[in-house]
Amino acid sequence: MAAMLMLKTLGLFLVTAIAEIVGCYLPYLWLKEGKSAWLLLPAAASLALFAWLLSLHPTAAGRVYAAYGGVYIAVALLWLWVVDGIRPTAWDAVGCAVALAGMAIIMFAPRGGA
Repeated sequence: MAAMLMLKTLGLFLVTAIAEIVGCYLPYLWLKEGKSAWLLLPAAASLALFAWLLSLHPTAAGRVYAAYGGVYIAVALLWLWVVDGIRPTAWDAVGCAVALAGMAIIMFAPRGGA
């Protein structure tokens, strides 16, 4: 059962990170790449989805926000590679591993009802 909870949590964090990155990337395209201002509509929807997804976790909001950052870093580095075409460095990978370890400690450490 604990493994299923971990997979659900990680999956939710993954989808949340994609929603946040899309919500920030679309305005970037408008501001920096001269794309249509209509991109702001799906950007706003994506950021609203991001906020809603963060609310689905069954633990304290501050803990969720702190742990989510580790997954966001990993997804942002994948975005860098897949969308921007820039391969992350070994230092990026080390930093990502540290962030994911921090996420795992924050989210999955045993707690006495807190």
